[in-house]
Amino acid sequence: MAINLNVDLKKIFAGFQKLPAQLLHGAASVVGIDFGSSAIKVVQIKKEKGRAVLETYGSIALGSYAELPPGAVTNLPPEKSAAALSILFKEAGVTTKNAALGVPAALGLVFLIELPPSVKESEFKDVVPTEARKFIPVPITEVLLDWFPVPKKETAIEEEGPKTPTEILAVAIPRDALSKLTDVAAAAALETPIYEHEIFSAMRSILTHQISPVLIMDFGAAKTRLAIVERGIVRVFHSVNRGGGDLTNSLAVSLNIPWSQAEEIKKKEGLRSKEPNVANTVNLGVDFILGEATNVVLNFQKKYNKGISEVFLTGGGANLPGLVEKTREVLRLSVFPASPFDKTEAPVFLDKTLKEAGPEFAVAIGLALKKL
Repeated sequence: MAINLNVDLKKIFAGFQKLPAQLLHGAASVVGIDFGSSAIKVVQIKKEKGRAVLETYGSIALGSYAELPPGAVTNLPPEKSAAALSILFKEAGVTTKNAALGVPAALGLVFLIELPPSVKESEFKDVVPTEARKFIPVPITEVLLDWFPVPKKETAIEEEGPKTPTEILAVAIPRDALSKLTDVAAAAALETPIYEHEIFSAMRSILTHQISPVLIMDFGAAKTRLAIVERGIVRVFHSVNRGGGDLTNSLAVSLNIPWSQAEEIKKKEGLRSKEPNVANTVNLGVDFILGEATNVVLNFQKKYNKGISEVFLTGGGANLPGLVEKTREVLRLSVFPASPFDKTEAPVFLDKTLKEAGPEFAVAIGLALKKL
């Protein structure tokens, strides 16, 4: 079965701020599905007078499907993921099977390839896979490779001309990972599903008119993903092997308490805890992640001679109490929780709730906008 990653970079280049107003085609209602390592998130929207209107959203923890506590990291087989999705659809009141599914960032690679100016466009199809092998740690036959030449005006290289290298934005996804997603889609009887690497979905829902480079920090349960984006181009993509689940594990061990209790303390108190053992334990885990982020930012600045203008926090772990302040202090940059629901229309009385829930649903919203 042929799979199209639907990265659709041309639309990304066109400008994120225009997406909601340009929803001129598509079905009446669509649903974006984000398969996280600890939960599934869904967002259903519809097109109404050229706008994206929020119909419903929800999430379901996957721990119980693996005989683990809520919030724990899981690796479910397709049939269990489909069963959880079915229950979530029912509980959230999802009424459509017209879906877009996110390819977890932890399963794929996003990277830039620089080709010499001597390489002609007609040669890209032969040269790009060869160059991509340098970035892919497995045989290239085991991944699905999608790529797109970066327009010259979008490059970070200031001087243009015949000697300017051609940049290729590439995405490599393991075929078995996509096969698992297609199995879930089939088991859940989803209609004409499309698939997209979740970093592009997050970019679509978060970014507006930013021209200067920004850093997106996605705090997942198993890993934290760091992406530096400039004019819709992923300049840097880095995965940190530390996430919210690791913070909970550390708390459970440090305090000698059940995992579920540690998870509750983390979410309620986090970095603001007045209990020294709690604050110190959470701080150690967050410091590791922010240390990696600092290195990524410094390396980017050194390579491109450009600074980061803003930092956006996404993922379920983005709501950790004190994380915004801590990130701002360490990186010395403007830091904001993502507000992806701003790309949709919803009742005013939901504003506060949607602001708080926003970071967790960034990928699902971006997927729904893509499908719409």
